[in-house]
Amino acid sequence: MAFATENDASAEPASTKISLNNVYKVFGERPEKAMEMVRAGKTKSEIHAQTGCSVGVNNASFDIKAGEIFVIMGLSGSGKSTLLRLLNRLIEPTAGSIEIDGRDITKMSRRELIDVRRRDISMVFQSFALLPNRTVLNNAAFGLEVAGVGEAERKEKALSALKAVGLDGYADSMPDQLSGGMKQRVGLARALASEPTILLMDEAFSALDPLIRTEMQDELVRLQAEQSRTIVFVSHDLDEAMRIGDRICIMQNGNVIQVGTPDEIVMSPANDYVRSFFRNVDVSQVFKAGDVARKTQITIIDRQGTTAAAALERMKHYDREYAIILGRDKTYHGVVSQTSLIEKMRAKAADPYRGAFLSEIEPIPADEPLSNVLGKVAASPWPVPVVDETKRYLGSISKSTLLETLDRAS
Repeated sequence: MAFATENDASAEPASTKISLNNVYKVFGERPEKAMEMVRAGKTKSEIHAQTGCSVGVNNASFDIKAGEIFVIMGLSGSGKSTLLRLLNRLIEPTAGSIEIDGRDITKMSRRELIDVRRRDISMVFQSFALLPNRTVLNNAAFGLEVAGVGEAERKEKALSALKAVGLDGYADSMPDQLSGGMKQRVGLARALASEPTILLMDEAFSALDPLIRTEMQDELVRLQAEQSRTIVFVSHDLDEAMRIGDRICIMQNGNVIQVGTPDEIVMSPANDYVRSFFRNVDVSQVFKAGDVARKTQITIIDRQGTTAAAALERMKHYDREYAIILGRDKTYHGVVSQTSLIEKMRAKAADPYRGAFLSEIEPIPADEPLSNVLGKVAASPWPVPVVDETKRYLGSISKSTLLETLDRAS
């Protein structure tokens, strides 16, 4: 799950990989009449009653960032699988534009579209769809074979993809020798073999039993961390969406109701429909420490010559018992308290400032689940600092911050 810091403004923003603008899909023989009714504000049921047409997607507009896992969620019939198939024109849109890397695929010729599909897009379905008379290696290489890639090159790429999903040792096995989870890994390897920049996954893990499903979710997140593809993942499972999604798109009756990070949607649901999805969510399993850390504690830059007296004066000026000590690059150095500073000054320690650092305080990694943080914050007499993977200070979590977060979510 992503988290923001005051230093993120200088970071490169994620570029837009896919952009949808006013996209509609109407199924039926009178799409023009149905579109007139859509634009007149008629409901899905009214349109179907008068035209026999079904509105699969209604005015979808949002961007998908490069390198993110974007999960599309909704009840059965909400339009999520239709929306996914619009992204590679397996289903043709009725209106609107769909841009990939700034190119509108709705205006592409068939040849151009085939080229984009082969070069940039792969798809993984719920059914494994493995060819029973081919080895695992040849199944993984099948898409490349269809695309006309030479045998040596396609087997090299397929073997690399199998290695990425942990199945290189099964290259010569047949599909009927594999478990369900292994078969889905072969399907994933087949999609990865063409080295796509976009991976479309339609309820890819829903046919697996819960334990294997969790393993596949972890595998997908691991692959994403290593290869940073843009993944659009359709799911009806809330736990799955919260577990893997950087952002989630909630759909209802063909409409995009809300797009946001899991914590944004939990904390600020757009309506009762969205709220109903997340009613029983354990927020301590959703949020990470970095999501709730706040920069409300005073900080002192650890410069050469900093004295205990100067640090104590700053803390008294802001009426704070504790202060976070940071390097010039905002890395976390430690915590001091008024009490620890005064004790070292009275003891005439050689360096009362550095001697006052509270050694018992350990910072919490930003990606630590909130469920693992609850006990530590509750037992700590001071706010607990939170750091990122480079030890840069992101903020602190106090008891009041923790209680406020849990209360708002409930």
